Amino acid sequence: MTAKRDYYEVLGVSKTTPINEIKSQYRKLALKFHPDRNKSKEAPEHFKEISEAYAVISDPEKKQIYDQYGHAGVDGRYSTEDIFQSASANFSDVFGRSGGGFDSIFESIFGRGGGFGERQQRGSDLLYQTLITLEDVLSGKKMEIELKKIIECNICNGSGCKPGTNQKTCNTCNGQGQVRRTRSMGFASFVTVEPCSSCRGRGSVIETPCSECKGSGKKKGTKKITFDIPPGVDNGDYTIPNEGDEIPGGINGDLIVRIRVQPHQNFKRDNADIFYDQNISMIDAALGRKVIVPILNGTEKIKIDSGIQPNTIIKLKGKGLPRINSRGRGDQYVRVVVNIPKKLSKHQQSLLEEFQNSFE
Repeated sequence: MTAKRDYYEVLGVSKTTPINEIKSQYRKLALKFHPDRNKSKEAPEHFKEISEAYAVISDPEKKQIYDQYGHAGVDGRYSTEDIFQSASANFSDVFGRSGGGFDSIFESIFGRGGGFGERQQRGSDLLYQTLITLEDVLSGKKMEIELKKIIECNICNGSGCKPGTNQKTCNTCNGQGQVRRTRSMGFASFVTVEPCSSCRGRGSVIETPCSECKGSGKKKGTKKITFDIPPGVDNGDYTIPNEGDEIPGGINGDLIVRIRVQPHQNFKRDNADIFYDQNISMIDAALGRKVIVPILNGTEKIKIDSGIQPNTIIKLKGKGLPRINSRGRGDQYVRVVVNIPKKLSKHQQSLLEEFQNSFE
């Protein structure tokens, strides 16, 4: 699973940055990561990431939803096609009407059809929320869930046709999925290309639809999905590609797994490090002793030196949590809390006074 980065972080701007500065920053990054200019393997993914971020932030309605609900709000309401198609004017404003040579790269990354026109259909993203423990963060967790979603019709295998029949080539567009129309205006002729209305741009028609899905090739259903929550995860949204709503002949949506780590009764967490308070008596603080403290996967014996002071920190190296993007584990920090008795018997008071007088 991979976590989506914050759109403002991706562009290097803030929520209050003026739109003209956001536009300038996006253009700068787009030129830097354009795959025709940048030959690194990561360039296309970076280009897609910054373009998606700009498409949302440059649209006032989507920006408002994102600022309030984050990725889940946008992903749950819009498909990738919705985001980019509605933002086409914003991209044209950045690169000019001609697209500045960017149309071809948008086509190759975001789908067929060229530029920001018609693209391959994509299923909706789905959100699944789960609570995990700090122990799960330590060792990771294998998840198996039953997810209600749009799935491919099992009767027609997604074709939309009644079993034993096939789709037929559209007579209107001859299988092209689009029609060209020429209009004469004075001495000039204008040619427009439009999706075929007869086949809705598919290039084929279903004459005998499947009785189960009514020709759509999909239906509501339930699918068992297994995935691993890796060690070291933190609160956040993580993406499982292609496990959202299914689109026969198109691109499946993604499953967004929203993870929340439950508070622990003994430990507090700071990234890969964990903190624990060990209570000792003032006698133990004065004389010293060995104590057994809990760690996430067992116990550990530590030495309390004589004369230790309150709030002294003892580090247990490598006893924290795994680092999700690197090797090794964090540390556990044990804070020594010295308990001072609130009430003493007369005999106890006498003994302490005698102890105090021994220093005079």
